[in-house]
Amino acid sequence: MTADMLQSRLVARMAGPIVAGLLGLGVAAGPLAALAETWDMPTPYPDTNLHTVVVKQFAEDVKAATGGKIQITVHSNGSLVRHPEIKRAVQSGQAQLGEVLISSWANEDPLFGLDSVPFLATDFQASRKLYDVSKPYLEKKLERQRLKLLYSIPWPPQGLYVKDEIQSVEALKGQKFRAYNPATTRIAELSGAVPVKIEAAEVAQAFGTGIVTAMITSAATGVDTKAWDFVKVYYDVQAWLPRNMVFVNAEVWKGLDANTQKAVQDAAAKAEAAGWAEWEKKTAELNKTMAGNGMKVLPPSDKLKEGLSTIGKTMTEEWTKAAGADGEAIISAFRK
Repeated sequence: MTADMLQSRLVARMAGPIVAGLLGLGVAAGPLAALAETWDMPTPYPDTNLHTVVVKQFAEDVKAATGGKIQITVHSNGSLVRHPEIKRAVQSGQAQLGEVLISSWANEDPLFGLDSVPFLATDFQASRKLYDVSKPYLEKKLERQRLKLLYSIPWPPQGLYVKDEIQSVEALKGQKFRAYNPATTRIAELSGAVPVKIEAAEVAQAFGTGIVTAMITSAATGVDTKAWDFVKVYYDVQAWLPRNMVFVNAEVWKGLDANTQKAVQDAAAKAEAAGWAEWEKKTAELNKTMAGNGMKVLPPSDKLKEGLSTIGKTMTEEWTKAAGADGEAIISAFRK
């Protein structure tokens, strides 16, 4: 057996028949992920969540558009890689692409926290405008991190979950407040609550054991976690619309020919449009689901709204200062 034949067999075991065949033809291997028939895609949410539904349809569309050249295996609910490790897994090539909540990385760069600045963009139209004006900055940031942005879609507006009715922000003082990103940590600090880092999959247990007594998150997470089993009041404060992003490893992307890149981008554009439209349509339905299961779904009192708005102004100023010239440019463009 020649050395070339042995190399081909070893590569075949590691990366499948496509890589082996290309090596046999004398084609340079390059990053193995770029040549793989199957791409692994870790995601944080369960199969019933709309983000995962959109991701799975995206995978089907990519497969169809590329004639089966690219087949994406979706690993939902953190089953392959936990949410906090997904971005690094894609950067390092352990997975070809992935989905994350952008604001989870706000401590890394202020730009990642833009969509979670409270009361800056509080409905779907405003959130879309904020995304559009900030997208070029986000793409450049990801490019420097060896990632290619494919699409981004929002969650429904964020609401406040508490065990008992409250009339003001002061009532949150001392409460154990679920923090899933730097923005929610800062809200807890400014309201006098105690931030506790808890992922979506751990919410029910955290409330049930008293680790958490209040949180701000979407109605979608409320339904996913059956929040009515552990908390009884939801204030529809519409604080902000955090977004998820789907990205691919830059080296994997560069390894695709132009036609394949276009096919993937077309599927991504379709997924993005569908995600925005479906979340907007589902938001009212989610509120009804929680109410139908015994939760009090309430508007905030004027005093509560005023207190939260004050927190939002403080955090907008803090974000703009932290983001520097780019932040000022984004906020200026958004407010035009």
